[in-house]
Amino acid sequence: MADAAETDSQTPIEARVPTLAEVTATLTAPGQAFEMEDLTIRGIPTRTWKSAPGTLRSVLELSSLHGDKDFLVYEDERITFAEHYRIAAGLATQLVERFGVTKGDRVAIAMRNLPEWVMAFWASIAAGAVVVPINAWWTGAEIAYGLGDSGSSVVFVDEERKGRILPHLDDIPDLRTMVVCNEEHDPAGGRKPSEGSTVDRTDGSRLPVIPFAELVAELPSEPALPDAAIEPDDDATIFYTSGTTGRPKGAVGTHRNSASNLMNLFFVSTVGTMRRSGTVADVTGGTQNANLLSVPLFHATGCHAVLVSNTAAGGKLVMMHHFDPERALELIERERISIFGGVPAMVMQVIDSPNFSKRDTSSVRSISYGGAPCPPDLVRRIKQHFPGGAPGNGYGLTETSAMTTMNSGDDYVRKPDSVGPPAPVCDVAVVPEEYEGDEPPADQGVDPERTGELWIKGPNVVRGYWNRPEETAMSFTRGWLHTGDVARIDEEGFVHIVDRAKDMIIRGGENVYCVEVEAALFEHPAVADCAVIGVPHPVLSEEVGAVIVLRPGQEVGADELARFVGERLAAFNVPSRFWFRAEPLPRNPAGKVLKRELRAELVKG
Repeated sequence: MADAAETDSQTPIEARVPTLAEVTATLTAPGQAFEMEDLTIRGIPTRTWKSAPGTLRSVLELSSLHGDKDFLVYEDERITFAEHYRIAAGLATQLVERFGVTKGDRVAIAMRNLPEWVMAFWASIAAGAVVVPINAWWTGAEIAYGLGDSGSSVVFVDEERKGRILPHLDDIPDLRTMVVCNEEHDPAGGRKPSEGSTVDRTDGSRLPVIPFAELVAELPSEPALPDAAIEPDDDATIFYTSGTTGRPKGAVGTHRNSASNLMNLFFVSTVGTMRRSGTVADVTGGTQNANLLSVPLFHATGCHAVLVSNTAAGGKLVMMHHFDPERALELIERERISIFGGVPAMVMQVIDSPNFSKRDTSSVRSISYGGAPCPPDLVRRIKQHFPGGAPGNGYGLTETSAMTTMNSGDDYVRKPDSVGPPAPVCDVAVVPEEYEGDEPPADQGVDPERTGELWIKGPNVVRGYWNRPEETAMSFTRGWLHTGDVARIDEEGFVHIVDRAKDMIIRGGENVYCVEVEAALFEHPAVADCAVIGVPHPVLSEEVGAVIVLRPGQEVGADELARFVGERLAAFNVPSRFWFRAEPLPRNPAGKVLKRELRAELVKG
């Protein structure tokens, strides 16, 4: 017996990894960091995070405690949390006192990823304004539409976006001020300054154009935020998202929406830590996280999931001028990046780089992505190339303020075709695609094989669309968002996206709505009929294809049609493949083009 006992004492016992349900129960128990409570929000009972920050302004105030840690890194520029807070607070005061911005006014940002984007965002939030991130890849007419539709009174721009906007000033009557920064580097160091000016409109009014650097030069050394009485359910952001009909519509997010998404992300991170180590202790050993920002800040993922979370957690945000896999590898090594991702195509390009093995990527601990269908084999490749990194695949929409579900770690390896379970404060359901109720059927049992439209409810779901009551009523009922995506939910509660009900293509992380591209093609005098379909692509997930029926006697080439669309829509909408068809497009009795039939016929293999 003694020998047996001695043998047993020397045999290592492998600890059991706690299940997701066990960890969730521990973290959400009363008194714990992720305790939940029920609130009534806009008349609807909603499960929320009890300890979530009340407003985004609170997140900015807390960020100042990170002091001299690096916050923003862009090319050769480094800005600490303390310096960023000083600039954001000073700009917020100028927005209020100099530009007359009051609570609820819309302040837009139309520029590529630059430190000034971040400063403008937090300054506007601190002033009580509603931030309107404008897609920087839009044409001048599209940007003017976003500014005009939102009624933005101030816009922060870079020089390129300034040039696109100026010819369309007559379409933006509410715009009172433009603040411009220059992304071009000066050989002497730093970036070249922008020039101030005043631009005349045809109605005789004048628009002041003020250099960003001029505003910063006038800021006091001691930061102080302006007075602003902001509540959790006040509007905070308007992100434009295209729809299946008409022009883009603005999804109106509240402070609670973004703060809930922040807690969703913190919860997922904490769950991963506990399941790997059995404790909630910081597995980084107290070191600062470094996040490689490879997606645009004007998307909900870049803003809510990356910017807000890094600001709250004290992480270093390393910004890229534009995504390039070689530059990404260089920055991963130089800045000791611990978190990177974006969309699956970006991760694949980094792994496929011929220089991958020449770079030190050992600092990477998390590779998360979303926004596009992901090949299951990518999980294996990530584990192979980043042995110390945990892969993760999430699902969310602009209307859910980024994340709703997340599949990570061992669960992702086990179920690579799933986007994971919802955050504890979110409810998900699949309902029949023609279902007309305001809430999911109450008598639905668990059925892993049942598919239907995915509905989502939670404190991260936006309140609706800006000045679009009819579209809001169609997409939001009793707090439930009708996503338009077809899904199934397995016996463990993991969501599997089966198909997209919306006529949409995801091209490298950008949503391309077919109806918009078709509307542009129909403007061409030679086009009698057309249909836009998704074409499989090994890197971008999908490309844009167009099937064209020409008018009798007309001739036009693919290059001409591509140019024509490019003059009207952002470049990511321009088809890369064209098929010219002599016979009519296949349609059902209601006149709807049978796109699945077209796709099967044209995109073989």
